[in-house]
Amino acid sequence: MDRLDILQLDALHTEEERQIRDVVRRLADDRIRPHIADWYEAGRLPARELAKEFGSLGLLGMHLSGYGCAGASAVAYGLACLELEAADSGVRSLVSVQGSLAMYAIWRYGSEQQKLDWLPRMATGEAIGCFGLTEPDHGSDPAGMATGARRDNGDWILSGTKMWITNAPVADVAVIWARTDEGIRGFLVPAESPGFTAREIAHKMSLRASATGEIVLDGVRLPDSARLPEAVGLRAPLSCLTQARYGIVWGALGAARDCLRTALDYAVARPQFGRPIGGFQLTQAKLADMALELQKGYLVALHLGRLAEAGALRPEQVSLGKLNNVREALAIARQCRTILGANGISAEYPVLRHANNLESVLTYEGTSEIHQLVIGQHLTGLSAFS
Repeated sequence: MDRLDILQLDALHTEEERQIRDVVRRLADDRIRPHIADWYEAGRLPARELAKEFGSLGLLGMHLSGYGCAGASAVAYGLACLELEAADSGVRSLVSVQGSLAMYAIWRYGSEQQKLDWLPRMATGEAIGCFGLTEPDHGSDPAGMATGARRDNGDWILSGTKMWITNAPVADVAVIWARTDEGIRGFLVPAESPGFTAREIAHKMSLRASATGEIVLDGVRLPDSARLPEAVGLRAPLSCLTQARYGIVWGALGAARDCLRTALDYAVARPQFGRPIGGFQLTQAKLADMALELQKGYLVALHLGRLAEAGALRPEQVSLGKLNNVREALAIARQCRTILGANGISAEYPVLRHANNLESVLTYEGTSEIHQLVIGQHLTGLSAFS
């Protein structure tokens, strides 16, 4: 029996969901955990190698149907995100950006030819995608994007810069969002296109085991067939973000669980003043409060998953889940560090690595403040964004 599953929430899953979870957990234990501390310290991730391994298990775009995708349930996808992020947030980011941003954009808004060209190869990990929305001066306000696309004799010319783009340095195709005379439109930009440059961002203190880059578009010429025909306006990229944020609702729980399990094991084994520190009231109070938040967050994630499977999930509900679960996961990671004392800063334990990663997860794909405003608008009917 898992001591952390106080409410026996495991019983709420189907056998298929548990089987998928267990497969991903074994993958994380065998393939990622033995190496992740070294990858993090070195600031690198064997993304292409891992993508092919993930693809062989059907994890890339697993919640999409057709075109070589697994067609798994929303909850099964969430559980996969949880187990991957329990190993490292950067690994989960590789999978969620590939499937919920790049692949979803093509699956939802692309032409049939675009789907046939890209989705089967992306599902196997043969091709890697990234999602270019954020810009150096436009993070939380994508409507202010400066990247532009103009028509030229039937083609499109793209110019601009995208920043903090996960997978960009290793991507074969970038989903780029640009301002046009027709509004915000999406384009599929092959990485070998003349004028396209992806530069890796160095010296990160968070998400070090993740390929993060800046994309520069210097007069990139594309045929009209590169345009995502069904993507019109800002609603298109925001709908992709809703997909990715849902995965984060689950993923953050994985990081929190890994921290709490580490702290619990440490507390019952570490002696001070003649007995394990887990036997002291202050330590038990910390552990109890963290277990409480972990179970509450799990219920939120599971409920959102069931809503998604019923086709009833709304963006403000995902905002609520991301706001709560990432915020609480970061608080858990920080608290677990205090239980480990000085050992909490050692790479021998995963706690501070998770805490550093969660600092990024707290702000990417919507900062906490943005999600508070989404919820506030839902409650009041008034927009505070402008």
